[in-house]
Amino acid sequence: MMKQHLRLGLLIFLTPVLLWLVLLIVVPHIELLLMSLRGRDDFGEDIWTFYHYRTFFTEEIYWYTFARTAVYAVTVTLFTFLVTFPVAFYITKVVSPRFSGFLTILLLMPFWVSELVRVYGWMILLRESGVINHLLVSIGIINTPIEMLYNDVTMLMGLVYTSMLFMVVPLISSLEGMDDSMIEAAHDLGASPATIFFTIIIPYAAPGITSGAIVVFMLALGNYLTPTLMGGKNSLWFTEQIYNEFIASFNWNQGAAFGFLLLLLSSMLIWTGLKISRQELGRALS
Repeated sequence: MMKQHLRLGLLIFLTPVLLWLVLLIVVPHIELLLMSLRGRDDFGEDIWTFYHYRTFFTEEIYWYTFARTAVYAVTVTLFTFLVTFPVAFYITKVVSPRFSGFLTILLLMPFWVSELVRVYGWMILLRESGVINHLLVSIGIINTPIEMLYNDVTMLMGLVYTSMLFMVVPLISSLEGMDDSMIEAAHDLGASPATIFFTIIIPYAAPGITSGAIVVFMLALGNYLTPTLMGGKNSLWFTEQIYNEFIASFNWNQGAAFGFLLLLLSSMLIWTGLKISRQELGRALS
């Protein structure tokens, strides 16, 4: 009787999770795959075809844009780590525990508003009539306003800013569990700061780094809003091409193929990164 109650409770607990996985993830992706394989022959009849996938590899603009997007996503992931790791280390290992929670809240507060609002905030700062240009002209550093928006540097900066939360939280979680006596013992034994950093801190925080890197990479690779608003028409982001196929060209089959290719290729890149870093996906996301 007890076992039946346990099984019933487990079933009730798992049902919403399974429904969420099946209805919102599995079914849409299966439909995306089927849609990407549909096409029409010369007589207008529905057929199964790999034409939409061949288009990706035969048209230079498509695979070039994906390669460019992937390289920039890796760059965003690297810069996000370089920016957030000192912050996470300071909050967990340097500042007094009385203030660490307060600093964490201050760090998270900007992310309580939507990404759209945060991106427009940067656009207000960087546009020709924005705050930074007005300040530079006022103090005489420049004579005329400079266009700081709509270039790759600004776009990357915006992507780093919008992705920081998803890197800093896993880093804080990992570093909080590290015993400070490990660093103190290494220092007492004469280890240099660089040795302590690369042989103790980085290996201990490796699961958090891997988890944050995966999330940031996927978010940057699939981001549409920030590249469009801050990168302008010349941003050449792969999600823009997917959007154009679905919305502008009404070519849902081609857009579905691009979307599924984005999923497959990004998964391959993450798998390659895990193999190179010798990390396990389950350990990193646990």
